[in-house]
Order: sequence, then C-alpha cells, then structure tokens
Amino acid sequence: MLLPRILSLGILAAALLSGQSTDLLPDPSLKGWTRIPIPPTDGLKPKLQWRVDPEQKALICMGDGQHEWLRYDQLLGDYILDVDFRFAPKGADVKYNSGVGIRLSQYGELWLQAQTGPTGGYLFGVNLVDGALLRSNLQKEMKENRIKPAGEWNHYQIRVQGDKVTLAVNGAVVNEATGIALRKGYLGLEAEGHEIAFRNIKLTPLP
Repeated sequence: MLLPRILSLGILAAALLSGQSTDLLPDPSLKGWTRIPIPPTDGLKPKLQWRVDPEQKALICMGDGQHEWLRYDQLLGDYILDVDFRFAPKGADVKYNSGVGIRLSQYGELWLQAQTGPTGGYLFGVNLVDGALLRSNLQKEMKENRIKPAGEWNHYQIRVQGDKVTLAVNGAVVNEATGIALRKGYLGLEAEGHEIAFRNIKLTPLP
C-alpha cells in the first residue's frame, strides 16, 4: 500500500520541479482525496456522493449527500488550475450551485471559492485579516457572466500566485482576489445539492 503512494508523490514532485501539468482525476477509489464537511463543525455524513466515470474521464458529484468539499490532499503553493465542469440539466428554474475551492485550510475554516452556477463565475470566501475571519464576496466585481447553461461544458482557469487569485471563465478573466492570507493551501471541489461533473482537472505548478 505504501509503494503506490510513494510513486504518486514522486510523480507530483517531478511535475512541481518541471512546471509540467499533472492530471488530478482520481482513480475510482478516490485515493488522494478527502471529504470535508461544510461547515467544518457539521461532521461528515456516511453517504458517498462522488464517483469516477472512467469512460467519460470525469469526476461526478451526484448532489444527493451533504454539503462538503472533496479535497485534494496535497498542500499546494502557487499554481494554475484548469478544470472543466458541467451541471446535469434538471429544469429551467433550477438554481445550480457548486464551486472550486482554492487555498483551503486543512479542514476548510479558511477558503476561497470560484463559484460555478448561472449567476456567473466569481470569487468569494473566508480570509484571515488582522487575526480575524473575514468573509468577502466579489460577485459585484465580476466583469461579465460567461457561464454556459446546464448541460454544456464550462472551462475555468484559476491562477494562484502569492496573495492573488485570478479567475478566467471560458477564455476570459472575469474576477480577481488579492490579500489572500494563506500562501499554501488545498484545493477542493464542492458538493452543494446538484449533480455536476468535473473533467480535465490539470494542475500546473508556478515557480
């Protein structure tokens, strides 16, 4: 059991040194990823709502469990994250909701999220400012709503460098956050009551 984990860490380390991208799609066991409840004090419910579809090469959240992160277990510094997502269409009036977490603390007390949903792609979260937890929402600063309807694939590119995070949606930058306290953190994918698929989850380290 130890050897595969050592090999996995070795592959990631090589990618970090070379600046090449790493495909983060887990195997069907979800090894290397951990479910984290939202909020952290809620405790984790037993039902598993995540699965990997090998044919689609996609990670699918069925959206029928608790509100939670599926957290990638490697602590990360500066990087570019590319990811595609698509909601399963359930009706015109459905308020689809999920997100991509960036610079999460280990158990999700601090977090920044790239929102996914019909209201647009934008950044919001809980940051540490002068020793206190401060919630912020940058939806009003979003340059434009570039999210495609449920059933269509969207592409996010998220650049995380220093204290700054930049979000590009379907090829254009729409939002930027600065002053992020955590210089290293985890990334995660959010389950929030809607079926959503993620694919092409590519991590490219930055020097």
